[in-house]
Amino acid sequence: MGHYRRGFTILEDTSTLTAAQKKELKENKQNDSRALFALQQAVDDTIFSRIISATSAKQAWNTIQGEFQRSDEVRNVKLHSLRQKFELIRMKESETIKYYYCRIKEIVSQMRAYGETILDKKIVEKILISIPQKYDAIATMIEQTKDFDTLSVTQLMGSLEAYEQRLKRHEEDLVENSFQSKLKLRSQNKEYEGNKSRGEICRNKENSRSFPMTRQGKYPPCGICKKTSHMGKYYWHHGKPQCQYCKKFGHVEKYCRNKNKHQANFA
Repeated sequence: MGHYRRGFTILEDTSTLTAAQKKELKENKQNDSRALFALQQAVDDTIFSRIISATSAKQAWNTIQGEFQRSDEVRNVKLHSLRQKFELIRMKESETIKYYYCRIKEIVSQMRAYGETILDKKIVEKILISIPQKYDAIATMIEQTKDFDTLSVTQLMGSLEAYEQRLKRHEEDLVENSFQSKLKLRSQNKEYEGNKSRGEICRNKENSRSFPMTRQGKYPPCGICKKTSHMGKYYWHHGKPQCQYCKKFGHVEKYCRNKNKHQANFA
């Protein structure tokens, strides 16, 4: 049967085939396309990228065989490494439960590709013991109310994602309340400062009315201390007696400690 090449696809010359042979060839090509599609859908993304250029199911299958059906020693080394990753993997505080499950799913897919049998029960248990402390409430509820033999990974992820959304809303409410409290406190501080400033202005105006100043911006000399920074009636010692001995205010000469001390020293 003659054929010719065009690009990378081999096209067969079907001019010499009978109608029955042409029909059989068409069916074979369709079956091959379906088989290639099934292989591409059955593998994960890491394997799919290696068989995406295959033009037939046979070619894709040979690539998969060459990749995975190696010696038992190589396969065991790969499985040992993947088992360690599966045991040590933990969810980070900063990542979502969905992203964490994607990381677990990738490891599980590779282990199954090397012939490891992993049940949903083991994946469920792994997720529950490796999620952060903030999921303890929902994890405890699931452990006490669910049967791990019948609980699917899909059901578990649905419960965890719903709980995660509640935590997110709660955190957003806390942030919003904190923000509103800061705004309220800032507004109160501004109002207090405004009232304080207005009060000082009013007091200054009242003082300016109560204490008439001279053109030079000073008060008339105080009748007690002779200073011009205040009026006599508002002097600190206004109305208090003045000692004739030490000239200080607040006591009389009879009770002056300086005079009594001097007399005692003299005696």
